Amino acid sequence: MKRSISLALAAVTLLPFALSGCFGDPAPTSITLVAYDSFPTKDTPLNTALAEFTKQSGIEVTVVTAGDAGTMVTKAALTAGNPEGDVMWGVDNTLLSAATDGKVFDGDPVPVDSGDVCINYDVAWYAKEGLEPPTTLDDLVDPKYKGQLVVENPATSSPGLAFLLATIAHSGDDGWSQYWAALRANDVAVVDSWESAYYEKFSGSAGSKGDRPLVVSYGTSPPAEVVFSDPPIDPVKGSAPTGVAADTCFRQIEYAGVLRGTKHGKAARKLVEFLTGERFQRELPLTLFVYPANTTVTLPDVFTRFGVQADEPFTMDPARIAANRTTWQDTWNTIVLG
Repeated sequence: MKRSISLALAAVTLLPFALSGCFGDPAPTSITLVAYDSFPTKDTPLNTALAEFTKQSGIEVTVVTAGDAGTMVTKAALTAGNPEGDVMWGVDNTLLSAATDGKVFDGDPVPVDSGDVCINYDVAWYAKEGLEPPTTLDDLVDPKYKGQLVVENPATSSPGLAFLLATIAHSGDDGWSQYWAALRANDVAVVDSWESAYYEKFSGSAGSKGDRPLVVSYGTSPPAEVVFSDPPIDPVKGSAPTGVAADTCFRQIEYAGVLRGTKHGKAARKLVEFLTGERFQRELPLTLFVYPANTTVTLPDVFTRFGVQADEPFTMDPARIAANRTTWQDTWNTIVLG
């Protein structure tokens, strides 16, 4: 009789644990990290770090890319509450309000990296022409720089949007449209993507046959040029083939967070914690060419020597961006593309 009672008590004691596997937050063997297209899915130090997370936690991470950052956020908003993954990486501050208004995240997303969108210039081109490169946004409308700048469409490109926001922050609500009219008069070229601008139109990128010595790119583009240079550039004695106009920069901050509706919240939160930890963050500079949010990370020498972080970058409140982005883009389209 005592044995029967003991077995019955044991069964009752174990019942909550059995039920938790059915009705609680199950311990998954795999979760999905949703990211933008430039996030690597294999064969990089970031993927090696994720494999170490799997070894430590028993949770395998599958990386799924969902287009550029804007497309990714749009898809996530459409599936909010029933997400296609468990964690999302790479929502920047130009799109953050769209994500939060769409109730994409379970809780607040956390900063994971940052970088500046700035005017880059072809060092050799300006040396050959005997012309000083521009240093400010106002310089870009000077006739001596006519026909030299290529920018990205802010409706189709994240750096293009960041540059538009920089000009609005610089010129104000009453002046930015006139600024862009002046840029158009100065023969600014417009393309749909950063890849097209940097690798096809810009004259300073490795292997490019472009003829425009100015481009909207990143403060970390010079380190990337040095790292991937063929033949190699001496990172100590050499110099980067491109430069950055630091007074033109807009600060982008990227976030990661748990997607609302995930069935694996506990595992997803573990992954977000890992993504902000030193082990993963130290791989960001030479993989995604961004600055890690984790301040304990020591930056590689090529970043400290050739990279640019503006002392006073242009910024804008995400809520203001969300409230005005569509109107600004429509106005820009009328002015620049006609």
